[in-house]
Formats: sequence, structure tokens, C-alpha cells
Amino acid sequence: MSRKRILGTLAHRAAVLLYIVVALFPLYWLLKVSVTPTRLLYSEGVRMWPSKTTWAHYAFVLQNSDFPQFFENSLIVSLSTAAVVTLLAAAAGYAISRFEFRGKIWLIGFLLVTQMFPLVMLIAPIFKILSSIGLTNSLAGLILVYSAFNVPFAVFLMQSFFDAIPRDLEEAAMIDGASRFMAFRQIIVPLTLPGMAATLGFVFTAAWSELLFALMLISKSDISTFPVGLLSFVSKFGVDFGQMMAAGVLALVPAVLFFLLIQRFLVQGLMAGAVKG
Repeated sequence: MSRKRILGTLAHRAAVLLYIVVALFPLYWLLKVSVTPTRLLYSEGVRMWPSKTTWAHYAFVLQNSDFPQFFENSLIVSLSTAAVVTLLAAAAGYAISRFEFRGKIWLIGFLLVTQMFPLVMLIAPIFKILSSIGLTNSLAGLILVYSAFNVPFAVFLMQSFFDAIPRDLEEAAMIDGASRFMAFRQIIVPLTLPGMAATLGFVFTAAWSELLFALMLISKSDISTFPVGLLSFVSKFGVDFGQMMAAGVLALVPAVLFFLLIQRFLVQGLMAGAVKG
């Protein structure tokens, strides 16, 4: 049994190590290409690390391109979308979790149905609607679309956290004289901070990396987001991989910093989910 246990442990660790390597290798290759001089990208062939490195690609992206503006636009859209969706999802998730009302099952079914439609088939009607109210070529229109598509999943996510909180806690507070809203704000919200952090992280990531609607709804370069900005390195004569990869590495920074800020709540949320299961 001891030998089997040792072999099982080694196999498990080998599988985890293999998964980490496979998951991180694209990021490593992204970094590698971003610091490789253009003249060496094709002349050296496939190498694990270039013989020479350069920061010229990063300097060009930061100083001679519109990527700082693209980053700013993406931050505005992603943070605004994450905040709006989390607030709406918290309110809706709490209502679905705590109240019984006519049409509740139909509402839940409607939210599920909205997740079944391919995004491609919705581009034309959404573009038509936003054009009629003057929200194309605007960050507000993009925030509105992203919020609409992320709310249903976020509602179910928040509902699961509210379901895990005993009703007795808020009922005891209301017996002591607190209103429903006061009990929600002072008791339920602090307990669901991990769920809100998970929702924020999910929505921020989805909005940060979305390309399809950003490409179709915005045609002005000064309000484009960074996924659209990456296409500026693609021309009919070729692709500047060094600059594109440098922009990709820089695009990872805001997302990484955002998750570092909320990681404590994310860990709590994962642990809470594990205990619930």
C-alpha cells in the first residue's frame, strides 16, 4: 500500500506539473516573442529563448502607438461593466433567493434562455437598436451591451451565495428592529463579499477580453478597446508579432493587478463553495 501511495502521489504531482506547464507555456511564449528583436524572429528558428533581447517593442507600444488610450478605454468599460453587473446581480440574486413571487420560475427560465443564443446572431439587431438611440461609437453603448450579456450568469452566481446564508440571520436582525434593507446591507452584504468578488472578477475578465461587439459597435480608433487595438498590428503586408506580443503582455497587467486586489475574497468564496458542497 505504501508503494502504491507513493506512485499515486508522484503521478498526481506529475499531472499537476504537466497542467501548469501547458497552461503557462503560451504566456511564456508571448513574453519570449515580445523581447525578441524583429530581425531574429524568423532567422533564429524555434528557440526557447532568443540570443538577444530588446525592449524596443514595448517602447514603441507605449510611446508611438495608441495603446495607452486603448488601455484606458478598456479599463473604463471593464470596471464600469463589472460594477453595474455586480450591483444588479446582487439585488436580483437576493430577490430570487429570498422571495417567492408570481412568475419566479418563468423569470429564471428567461435568464437561462438568454444564455442559449449565439452572440453572432445578435450583432445585427443590437447594432440596429444602438444606432437608433445614438449609442454606437460610444463606450456607454459598449458598457450597456456587456452588462446585458453578463447579468444573467452573474445573477445565478450571486443567488448561490445568498442561498448558502441562513435566513435566520436577517430575520433575527429584523426582529431587533432592522428593516429589510438594513439587514441586507449590514448583515448579508458583508457575508457575500466573496461572491461579489467572484462576480467582479468574472465580469471584468469577460469585458476586458471581448472583441466581437467592440469591433462591430465601435469604428473610431480613439474609443477602441485594446482587443480591437491589437488588430492595428495586422496589415495586408504582414503582422508585427513583436509589437503585438508586447501589447499583449502589457494588456495582462491590469487584469493581474485587479485579481491581486480581490484575491483574498476570491479564496474565501472558493472555500465557502467547497464547504457548501
